[in-house]
Amino acid sequence: MSAHILVVDDEFQIRKMLRIALKSVGYEVCEAESVSTGLAAAVRQQPDLVILDLGLPDGDGLELLAEIRSFSSVPVIVLSVRSADLDKIKALDIGAQDYVTKPFSVEELLARVRAQLRDRFPDKTASVLDDGHLKVDLARRLVTCNGKLVELTPKEYAVLAKLAQHRQCVITQKQLLEHIWGPSHAQNTHYLRIVVSHIRHKIGDDPTTPRYLITEAGIGYRLML
Repeated sequence: MSAHILVVDDEFQIRKMLRIALKSVGYEVCEAESVSTGLAAAVRQQPDLVILDLGLPDGDGLELLAEIRSFSSVPVIVLSVRSADLDKIKALDIGAQDYVTKPFSVEELLARVRAQLRDRFPDKTASVLDDGHLKVDLARRLVTCNGKLVELTPKEYAVLAKLAQHRQCVITQKQLLEHIWGPSHAQNTHYLRIVVSHIRHKIGDDPTTPRYLITEAGIGYRLML
């Protein structure tokens, strides 16, 4: 069965563009234009993914996000003109899986949709990520570059593995710190910066133009593999 995607946006042209793009690659699409209709559709349709605008006519999309999170773990990609770090962090902390700012590339959005659906319906073969240069074998806990073993510390491997499990998706600094160091270290971002720097060095990822470990400034990190 095709994945069912709910698009919540008050702009008809945006909904039309997304409907055409998503249907062209085989997804089923339903639409809503407000907080109230979006909530009703989320309850009634039980979508596999939600694309959510924040500026809705009857309230803030973050209110809808919080409502959805009260009964569902469905992946939510926020699509908004708001580009401030605080807006992104708030949406991610409430429960969004990703955040895309308008104007946006349809191809990039489709790639992020694919990434979220892979995470929701995991392919068992995805325990090994390999692009011919970098290989992360989550089942065997091995990382290699050009066939050579990369020796990582437990913290370095834990960070890379967490990002690999949600590849192409942004993971916030807070999420990484709480998951790996514990809740009491949620604000110790310098720990994370040091570990990410070491990982980049060991996998040959240039920090000025990284290929794999992408920094979302002030928010977190994303693994492009």
